[in-house]
Amino acid sequence: MRVESLLFNGIINLDMEIFGYRKLIAYQKAKEVVKRTYKLLKKFPIEERYAMCDQLRRAAVSITSNIAEGVNRFSVKDKAHFIEIAYGSLMEVSSQFEIAEELCYISSEDRLSMDMLIEEDARLLSGLLNSYKPSTKP
Repeated sequence: MRVESLLFNGIINLDMEIFGYRKLIAYQKAKEVVKRTYKLLKKFPIEERYAMCDQLRRAAVSITSNIAEGVNRFSVKDKAHFIEIAYGSLMEVSSQFEIAEELCYISSEDRLSMDMLIEEDARLLSGLLNSYKPSTKP
């Protein structure tokens, strides 16, 4: 699917796929973080339903949302900004699962498994962010 956009008083064919973000491994891994988050939240006590659970859901979904929005931005600066937000949300999820483990809401194995997935996605997001930086090669 191609996009045409009206920019700067002229039509520019952007030759860009609207849903191209879905092909990114960073996006696919972020979806795994979301799905695993929802699965682990079923283990939390009911009193956390409207506190930590809500915050974890919002942070996890924010990762995929910001990747999708960032990749489809037009300026490199905007692209990088949204990927940085996605990275921050990923770290927020990591932090909250660490606390959840210490509160015995999840097992150490659950957290370590999530940490491995988060670490992998963090590397992918860092690579994506670096791809937006200008090359310093002569």
